[in-house]
Amino acid sequence: SDSDSKILLTSKQGSAPAQAAASKLNIPHVTVALPDADSDVALSSSLSQYESDPEPDPNLSSKLINDPSDISLFLHTSGTTSRPKGVPLTQLNLVSSVNNIKSVYRITESDSTVIVLPLFHVHGLLAGLLSSVGAGGAVTLPAAGRFSASTFWSDMKNYNATWYTAVPTIHQIILDRHLNSPEPVYPRLRFIRSCSAALAPSILARLEEAFGAPVLEAYAMTEASHLMASNPLPQDGPHVPGSVGKPVGQEMAILDENGKPQEANANGEVCIRGPNVTKGYKNNPEANKSAFQFGWFHTGDLGYLDSDGYLHLVGRIKELINRGGEKISPIEVDAVLLSHPDVAQAVAFGVPD
Repeated sequence: SDSDSKILLTSKQGSAPAQAAASKLNIPHVTVALPDADSDVALSSSLSQYESDPEPDPNLSSKLINDPSDISLFLHTSGTTSRPKGVPLTQLNLVSSVNNIKSVYRITESDSTVIVLPLFHVHGLLAGLLSSVGAGGAVTLPAAGRFSASTFWSDMKNYNATWYTAVPTIHQIILDRHLNSPEPVYPRLRFIRSCSAALAPSILARLEEAFGAPVLEAYAMTEASHLMASNPLPQDGPHVPGSVGKPVGQEMAILDENGKPQEANANGEVCIRGPNVTKGYKNNPEANKSAFQFGWFHTGDLGYLDSDGYLHLVGRIKELINRGGEKISPIEVDAVLLSHPDVAQAVAFGVPD
């Protein structure tokens, strides 16, 4: 109901949950087939019963050209405390983000990656799939159908992977498997990328030691069509453990509550603007009012830029722990706990006292 969708397209196999939702909203379901690589896409004929326009539109072909402002993707942000917010992303948003990702990681047609993340979030879709396709590189979907630690390295070797991107949890699973049953040989990787949650510096160091590749932590969100900041490749500058790197392809500022930019090393809200940023949440004026202020998109993250322009995140503004007026970053507590070799996972949060 949020999407205002007019039609559901699926493969011939269909999708039971999607069809049930479409049926409830009286949205027509059409199946799509591609009989051969060079043939036209074939649509099931069931659409005809829904067509209300009896005369073909002579201007239809001109309407089928993508415009930069066309909505290309409609995703929802996770709603931990409220209804998830719908984020429309345009063709321009996506192509801007793809170009940012390609440039910072120097992705070319000689690169190859294996997707370990779902393609219904911007991390896997933009950073893994579309940036590779946009650069003419190779993309492999995992043999197991989804991420599997037992087949990951064989996929990486079979397809000559040069890099991969994942969330910290997956990096930890890969590390644990390496410690318990190491591969006889690992592919030579240009870099390993981590995003979507804080990567503890101790995990970063262990990854680099195990696989002999720089680990580049990045910072992203759905509203920015994924990438906002990243640590650079070694030839472009140092990568700083505990930092999510420098802004990539957009403006970034640390603002106080009154919209005043903060100096280096001073905490404030991380704010961005650029062609990759959504123009606003769909049908949610209240969320738009708080997210777009002073000419910037407000991320809800607290952080600071150091004197070299690297962004350090302190945590979500709503998640900061207030202990007798002292503000404590849960990310910093997590990092200390994770530095202990016997701690596999850690999460800190405040409770009323």
